[in-house]
Amino acid sequence: MPALSMFFGIVVYMYRELGGKHKLPHVHAMFSGDEIVVSLEGEILEGSIPKSKLKLLLAWMEIHKDELRANWDLLSAGEQSFRIDPLR
Repeated sequence: MPALSMFFGIVVYMYRELGGKHKLPHVHAMFSGDEIVVSLEGEILEGSIPKSKLKLLLAWMEIHKDELRANWDLLSAGEQSFRIDPLR
C-alpha cells in the first residue's frame, strides 16, 4: 500500500477496503510501530500514536481535507490515489 504522505516520522496510508470493518472514510497512520485509524472527520476509530504526533496528524488532515476526500473517492472507484504534501 503506497503512502499518501510522510512527515515527522508519521506515515499516512489510505487504501481500498472492500467490506472493511471501518465503514467511514478514513486514513491509517503509523509512527514508530504504533498504528492509528482516523476518520476524515478526525474521530479515532482504532489504535493510538503518541499525543504529540496525533496532534500533527489531525492538523495535517484538516489542512488537506479536500485532497483526502478526493483520494477516498478515487480509491472507492477503484482508481489510484495521489500523494499529498507533507506537513512542514
